[in-house]
Amino acid sequence: MSVIEVNNLVKIFPQPGGELTAVDGVSFSIKKGEIFGLLGPNGAGKTTTLEIIEGLQNPTRGTTSVLGLDSRKEVQKVKQRIGIQLQSSSFFDYLNLMEILKLFGSFYPKQADAAELLEIVELSEKRKALVKELSGGQQQRFSIAVSLVNEPEVVFLDEPTTGLDPQARRHMWDFIRKINSQGRTVVLTSHYMEEAEELCDRVGIIDHGKVVALDSPANLIHQLQATAHLHFKLEKNVDPKTFLAIPGVKESEINGEDTYRLQITHASETLPPLIRWAHEQNNPLRDIEIARANLEDVFLHLTGSRLRE
Repeated sequence: MSVIEVNNLVKIFPQPGGELTAVDGVSFSIKKGEIFGLLGPNGAGKTTTLEIIEGLQNPTRGTTSVLGLDSRKEVQKVKQRIGIQLQSSSFFDYLNLMEILKLFGSFYPKQADAAELLEIVELSEKRKALVKELSGGQQQRFSIAVSLVNEPEVVFLDEPTTGLDPQARRHMWDFIRKINSQGRTVVLTSHYMEEAEELCDRVGIIDHGKVVALDSPANLIHQLQATAHLHFKLEKNVDPKTFLAIPGVKESEINGEDTYRLQITHASETLPPLIRWAHEQNNPLRDIEIARANLEDVFLHLTGSRLRE
């Protein structure tokens, strides 16, 4: 069962001397109970797509629906049943966390218990604190609590871990899983590929306003010609193109630290002949590392650029 349907979505912004097509024919659906990720670099069209689904913007063309409701024609009904955590939020300076949650909850006919929300995001001990007294990670967790005040069926999280340190980011992942385990569908945007691999059942990769891939992280990685990376150094450097003749090597490059990086199909196919080559050339391999391919490689393969460029 699909809870979100996006059909041929287009959003064009007028600009001096022309137009900017931020979303260009995007279509996808999201199933009930999924954690679904929209991935792409800044400016790819992720946030605009979400804001149209949420009813915060009108599309130029195309349609979106949430829980069977048209996001444009039935926007008030949609807002009653979804929760939204924006990239940045402003709260009242002189209300404590409990007071803010109760105030926001009063805007809806259906509202969650404020104390229970703070318990979910592990902020119960901060219930009398002001938002400005919270750390960055605590503020992000509180903004998620606010998005749950109306007991939403679908929760939208726009880059929920941006600006957090690695430990706080992983802590946030636990809260997102907890929200999802309560039966809620979670839709998030991110430009952290590790985050998407860790959390998402499926991802849609957006580049220049278009969906360039849509599948589970595992399937997208499996579809790559190269499924692993082989890193090593040599006693004497050679042209990296030399290794394209080694079985299973799809791409070969060397970085500024004289580390060779080969994209390969299988380590068992490539490593033995590579070791033989090094022995025959009297050029020993050093610092060998093997790493599996990831979503960053998928994005690089599809778009020709790294995600965070």
